[in-house]
Amino acid sequence: GLRARGIKDIQLFIADGLVGLQSAIEANYPQAKFQRCWVHAERNPLGYVRKNDRREIITDFKAIRQAENLQAAKERLAAFSAKWESSYKRRIKNLVQMEELFTFFSFPTAIRQTIYSTNLIESFNKSLKKMVRRKEQFPNEGALDRFIMTQVIEYNDKFENREHRGFKDCHDTLDSMF
Repeated sequence: GLRARGIKDIQLFIADGLVGLQSAIEANYPQAKFQRCWVHAERNPLGYVRKNDRREIITDFKAIRQAENLQAAKERLAAFSAKWESSYKRRIKNLVQMEELFTFFSFPTAIRQTIYSTNLIESFNKSLKKMVRRKEQFPNEGALDRFIMTQVIEYNDKFENREHRGFKDCHDTLDSMF
C-alpha cells in the first residue's frame, strides 16, 4: 500500500510483531532497516510472568536497551536469558531470537531513544483520534482529510526543533548513512 501511494525511499521501519510485516517490508523496501518495537517486545511476555518477577524483568530488559553499544546489549541479553530462562523458557527464547531488536544500535546515539519504539507514533495517533472524536462531524471526506493534515503539520512544526530528540545534532551522520 505504501508503494502504491508513491513512497519510494524509507530508511527505517519501526513496528510491533505483526506476522508477515517484516517480509513484506524486505520485499518492497530492501534498503530499509527494520526495528522491532522494544515496548511491545517487553510487554508481550509480561502477561505470562509471575507478578513478583515483573518489576525485576522490566528493569533487566531496560538495561539491555540502555547499553552503550551493540556488543554490551547482546551480553546483557545473554545474562538476562541465563537468569530468567529456567522460569520462563519459551518467552525468553522468543526474545533472544529477535535480532531486529538491536537495529537502533546502528543509528547515532543521539536518536536511539526516539527510534527503539513505536510509542511516539502511537501517542500521536491516540491524540489524533481524540481530536477527531471531539469534532464529531465533518461535511465530507475532504474536510476530514484537511483536518487530519492540519493536525499532522502542527505536530511536525511543534516537534521539529526539539533538541533533546537528537535528530538535529546528527543530521549529517544520518545523511551519510542514507
